[in-house]
Amino acid sequence: MSRVVLDTNILVAASRSRLGASFALLQALRNGQYKALVSVPLMLEYEAVLKRPEQLAVSGRSVAMTDAFLDALCLCVELVHLHYLWRPQLRDPADEMVLETALNGRAELLVTLNVRDFGAASRFRLPVATPGEFLRQLQTERI
Repeated sequence: MSRVVLDTNILVAASRSRLGASFALLQALRNGQYKALVSVPLMLEYEAVLKRPEQLAVSGRSVAMTDAFLDALCLCVELVHLHYLWRPQLRDPADEMVLETALNGRAELLVTLNVRDFGAASRFRLPVATPGEFLRQLQTERI
C-alpha cells in the first residue's frame, strides 16, 4: 500500500468540488487504497486553512462540519513524528512541513497541485505528483 502525503491544497480542492481528482483521492483513502501520512503541524495546517472564513464560504461548510471531516480524516491517516527538520529546502516556508512529513514518514509520494513548488523533493528521491496522476496510478494498480 502506497504511503502518501497530501498537500493542503488537495483538501481545499476536494472541499470545493466533488467532481475532481482531489475528492476522488479522499474517497480512495477512505476505501483503504493508500495510506495518508500526517504530522501534527500538517494536521493543524489542514485545520487552519479549511476553517478560513473565505474557505468556509466557498465550500458551503460550517466549522462543525469541517471539524467532523477532520475527525474522520484522523481515522484514516498514520501519524508521523518529526524527528528531523530539513529546513530550508523550499521557496515557500509554509510548504516545508509537507516535505518534512513526507521525509520523516518515508513517504513514497507527495501529492500536490503545485508540483513545481516541491522541486527540492527530487534531492531526496521523493516523487511528486498531481492528484490526477496519483489517481490514475491507483486505478492502474487495481486492474
